[in-house]
This record gives sequence, structure tokens and C-alpha cells, in this order.
Amino acid sequence: MKFFYISAIILSAFLFGSCDDNTDEIGSSLIGDMDDLEITPASYQISTRSIIADSVYSRNTIGYLGKIRDPETGAYITSDFMTQFHTLENYEFPVKDSIRSLIDGEIVADSCELRLYYNDYYGDSLATMKLTAYEMQTPMAENKKYYSNYDPMKDGLIRDNGIKINKLYTLTDLNVDEDTRNDANHTANIRVKLDQEYTDKDGVKYNNFGTYLMRKYYEDPSNYKDSYTFIHNLVPGFYFKMQGGLGSMAYISVSQLNVYFRYSVKVDTTLTTQVGVSSFAGTEEVLQSTRIANDNNTLKRLAADNHCTYIKSPAGIFTEMTIPVDDIMNGHRNDTINTAKVVLPRINNDTQNEYALDIPQNLLMIPAGDMYSFFEDGKVVDYKTSFIASYDSKKNSYTFNNISTLVKAMDQKDRTDKTWNKVVIIPVTVTYNTDNEIIKVAHDMSLTSTKLVGGSENPYEPLTIDVIYSKFK
Repeated sequence: MKFFYISAIILSAFLFGSCDDNTDEIGSSLIGDMDDLEITPASYQISTRSIIADSVYSRNTIGYLGKIRDPETGAYITSDFMTQFHTLENYEFPVKDSIRSLIDGEIVADSCELRLYYNDYYGDSLATMKLTAYEMQTPMAENKKYYSNYDPMKDGLIRDNGIKINKLYTLTDLNVDEDTRNDANHTANIRVKLDQEYTDKDGVKYNNFGTYLMRKYYEDPSNYKDSYTFIHNLVPGFYFKMQGGLGSMAYISVSQLNVYFRYSVKVDTTLTTQVGVSSFAGTEEVLQSTRIANDNNTLKRLAADNHCTYIKSPAGIFTEMTIPVDDIMNGHRNDTINTAKVVLPRINNDTQNEYALDIPQNLLMIPAGDMYSFFEDGKVVDYKTSFIASYDSKKNSYTFNNISTLVKAMDQKDRTDKTWNKVVIIPVTVTYNTDNEIIKVAHDMSLTSTKLVGGSENPYEPLTIDVIYSKFK
């Protein structure tokens, strides 16, 4: 009876482990005469601690803008962001002679604006916030790795005499009527007008920024031949910096530069005047980067709490875990490790608040030595040395079902490397393709926070890695 009980354990391990597509060796371990197979379960304690992230690789398709205070920890978080704008190849304005927006016979734009569209936000949508939109002097470099502590102002990327516009806003724009705000086709946005007089780098004055863009096109359409030329010749980008206010954080999904003008078109045999708009958007084809300013004193206080560990984003706190590799391998180097499972229970918030930060939904486990290169190199999880665990609301925990291949890889490392047996648990966003395959893993830059069971003074049940070995007698 004992044999059948143990066989059930390993069969169960196979089923659960297969969910992570990392069971390469399980099949081979079950081949052969089952009567000659010896299966041994074991548990080993693991240790964890909180580590301050300092900064994270910050190339993302979402821009974060605002300032909030975490109601549970009291930590302040401020987000600014930079963006460039994409243009279609060989973009064209209407034929010059068709333009009807004219002053003294010269082409002008009727108006110009920046729109920061958001589908989600944190906090109070009626909180009054203040930002400044800065024109950049030079573009972000394509070959540079931008981290969340990067300050474009200190690095000289902001144009001294360029556009600098202050904007007071609330995320619920009360200047837009309620019916429009509630329309399913309406996307909430922050609007920054660029209708002030503009002087370009050559000292040429225009009545607004849109006029500058239009006239530059008619002077030389090749300025619009591709995004690289557009960015390096005309619009290096904009930096949106928080200057005041507290209580909201907008998750900017699309940044858009719009130029409005009038032009004539022939409808049947009648010449009519229509309103035209040329739009240039911040997309994955161009660079965007979020700058995060955290309350470092609060982060240090939280990281020093040894009764638990923390996961906080953006660029806040990670959890470091030490795997007892030598204990796991001792006496088992000729065995097959079928599964090695780690469960990280979550500790519920101490305070109940309608503005409590969200629970991280996806955690990435990677070797501590790969904490930076994994993201810089655009890697995705392989379930060999990198793993994803999603939050299980029913169990209030995260489960890494089978990290046996990671344990084996660690056993081959040089013991003089201080990180040889350490992994880091990082909150991430995960992108899937239509076949439900992971195609992108990025740092989670949204507002999330949770406490995990662990720490050197853990008052709960010890954290363990549960291992199942097998070998032939």
C-alpha cells in the first residue's frame, strides 16, 4: 500500500509540474519497472529577505504620471515620464495649395495639443494635480539602457528655451460633459495645449507648435520619411514632470501629438473646406521611459522588517530567496529530482482602505545574478532558470510548482559567487500572443504592494522547498 501511496504523490507532482512546461525529465524518470523505483519526498527550509530595488529597467509601453501616498505604509511615490512620437513612413500632409488655414497667405495650424490617454488610474480622480510639459533638446539614445531613476533634466536632455507648459488637471475632466465622459467610445485623457508662440532652435518664430510642424513639412517632406528622422530633426520628444498635487496616478496608454488645420477637398464637383488633423503617437516603435521617485526612508524601514518580506512596485522592494542547494543535493546527486516546489503565502494588509494598493498579479523568479540582464536583454521565462507564479486568490499565495532545473543549475555554479544559490522575486507584467505563449516580460511599473511570509524572524510556519526524488534500486 505504501508503494501505491508514494506513486500517487509523484503522479500528482507530474500533473502539477506540467502546468509550467518544465517537466523535461519527469517522463524519463517514470520509465521502467515501477517496482524498482524508489521515491523519496523531503522538505528543506528556505530563507528570504527584502531588498530595495533602487531602480529598474524602464522601457515600457505604459507611462505613469502622478503622485500618491500608500495608505498602508505611508510611502510617497511620484512618477514622471518621457516619450517620443512615431510617424508613418513618408507621412504626408494635404497638398500645400489645399490648405485653408492661413495668416497673411502663410500656412498655419489652427491649434496643436498633446493628449495623454489613460484607461486606468489609481487614486482619487478629482484630486487636483499639476504637471509641466517640457520639450526635449535631444532624443533619448536608442543604444542606452534607461532605468527608473534616470533624470533627463540633470542629463541635459531638456531644451533651455523650449516649450515649458504648466497644466493643472483632474483625472475626471469636469470641462467635458458627463454624457461624453460616460460614452463607451470616450477615452479619458489629460490635454496640454501647444498654442503659444513657439521659437525653434534656429530662432525662427511661429504662432504655435503645430505651425512649426506644418511648415517644416512643406519646406522638406523628408523630415517625415520615418520616425528616426522625425525625432532627430523635428520633435525629440516631451518630458512630463509632476510639480504638485497628491492623490492620483494615471496609467498613460497612448501619448498623442495632434495638429489641427483646415483644407479644401472636392466632393463630387463641389469644393468644400474640412477640418484635418495630423496625429503622431507614442508607440512601441519609439522610446518611452518612466522616472520613479520613491520615499527611500520608508522603503528602508520596510526592508528592515524581518517579520516578513515585501513586494512593492514600481521600483520598490523585491524579495530575495536563498535556496538550500547543498542540503537538497547532499546524498542525492545520483537521484532524479522530479519536482521542487515553493509556495509563498501572502499576508493580508494591516489596514482596510478603499485606496489600498493592488496585489501584484505575477511574480518572476530569476537567479540574483540575472536581475538586470534578464530585462535589458528582453528575455522571456524558460521554466528552466526563470519562472512565473501568478497570484492565487483562493489560496492567497504564489506557487512556483517546479524549480528543479534551477536547483540543478545552481549546483553547477562556483561557490565563491555570493549569489550562486540566491534568486530574486520580482513583480512583472506578462504579455501573451494568440497562442497563449509568453512573448514579453517587463517590470511591473503600476502601483502594487504585498507582504509575504518569510524573513529571519518569521512568526509563521517556515518557508520550505518541497522536493520529490526518485531513483532505481
